[in-house]
Amino acid sequence: MRRDDGVLGILGGMGPLAGAQFLARLTLLNPAGRDQDHVPAVLWSDPRVPDRTAARLSGGEDPLPWLLRGLRGLEAAGCSAIAIPCNTAHGWYAEMQAATRLPILHIIDAAEEDLLRQGLGGRRVGVMGTAGTLAMRLYQDRLGALGHECLVPEPEEMERLVSPGIALVKANRVAEAHAPLAEAARALAARGAEAVVLGCTEIPLGIAAGPGLPFPVVDTIDALARAALRWAGRG
Repeated sequence: MRRDDGVLGILGGMGPLAGAQFLARLTLLNPAGRDQDHVPAVLWSDPRVPDRTAARLSGGEDPLPWLLRGLRGLEAAGCSAIAIPCNTAHGWYAEMQAATRLPILHIIDAAEEDLLRQGLGGRRVGVMGTAGTLAMRLYQDRLGALGHECLVPEPEEMERLVSPGIALVKANRVAEAHAPLAEAARALAARGAEAVVLGCTEIPLGIAAGPGLPFPVVDTIDALARAALRWAGRG
């Protein structure tokens, strides 16, 4: 059933380009024939949200008050559900869901749905993400419970490739991010990953800036957009 009266709230700004890309992909993945067939959406893009990885790993400022502020703004705008195109922010998922009556689509559940869409249920998968996402085991525990074996980059690969690649995207140096991020993805595949989950919404942007990878990937921006389309009855 289509939810023609449902407005999707997008809690974005983490980073700004990822939130903008999510809205673009929500539009492009929708099999619409006219303006009126698209999903009504409100993008709350607030890049002032404190760094999520710093909060978890080094005692940085707590992002939760800022996240809740965004949720209240989206509630006030009349939204019916929330999508958060930031993987690390899902470390505060329970607190956010407890603070709102609106359903929050979970990006890791969306990634699992995309693995199933690609015929990759229960496989060995590589997971790339921020140091915070990996330290909180957001993917390892949730996907592991669903039968996946998760491989993650080595500490040296995180320091040399993944974290710098994410930082380059956040600095709008997207083309430069491709080489380190693609190298890290290929390293996971070489260690036996049958697919690689791009578990930071900056990573798909960097990967897409160069030649495609020769193995399946899960673009978590696209996965979350597909989940939002399913929620809206358009998927």
